[in-house]
Amino acid sequence: MKQDYIFRIPGFSPLLRYGAKLLSSANNFVYPPNCINCGQLLSQHDALCTSCWKDVQFIDQPYCAVTGRPFAYELGDGIVSADAIADPPPYMRARSAVIYDGIARQMVHQLKFNDRIELVNMMAGWMIRAGRDCLMDADCIVPVPLHRWRLIRRKYNQSAELARSISKSTGLPYLASTFVRHRNTKPQVGLGTRARLDNVKGAFDVSEERASDILGKHVLLIDDVFTTGATVSAATKVLLKAGASEVSVLTFALVGRH
Repeated sequence: MKQDYIFRIPGFSPLLRYGAKLLSSANNFVYPPNCINCGQLLSQHDALCTSCWKDVQFIDQPYCAVTGRPFAYELGDGIVSADAIADPPPYMRARSAVIYDGIARQMVHQLKFNDRIELVNMMAGWMIRAGRDCLMDADCIVPVPLHRWRLIRRKYNQSAELARSISKSTGLPYLASTFVRHRNTKPQVGLGTRARLDNVKGAFDVSEERASDILGKHVLLIDDVFTTGATVSAATKVLLKAGASEVSVLTFALVGRH
């Protein structure tokens, strides 16, 4: 009550706004905004310079309505690729913001291995733009989890940080501990499609205490990179078995076909 009264004092709100502006200016003086890739000075934080921006391959339509993989040319709305028809994935749809190459690839590596946590908000913003249709249908957000030992080594789960930022921006509930990885799998890098599937088989589970969180819900599964889809497919099957009604997948980057 006391705090509410203070904010009603005439002229107090403008003073607060002025103070916030002054603090922001001081922060920009001490930590000037620069390109998150090359370091060039910019007018705002969490951004790329014009030159670096041109290197990013954003994924826009036309793309497969299910897998989100881009088509070489326009085929019409709602077209599904031959791969998705021949081997339908368990998730409802998948979307990615960028192609995993150049600066986008560097951003993933910087976040995952070099503690560049300041990249999260910009990456999450690109994901929100790319996954508008997924976000419209989703009831909650779940990140692909790390095993606890790998989490200790890395200090944080990059997928969880992206999911947290998307939740904050969209208002969708973020389920931090509902979905777990109880088996410490080896890294997927360098493995073929079959080996990737075998590697993550049986790795995930839904916490018994939190199973009601996803019951009957459309879950939005968040990961940093979509390669073959083995990880998100395995995760989706577990979520559906635990009672989720649908699962959509949203990742930052999509690896092009080899």
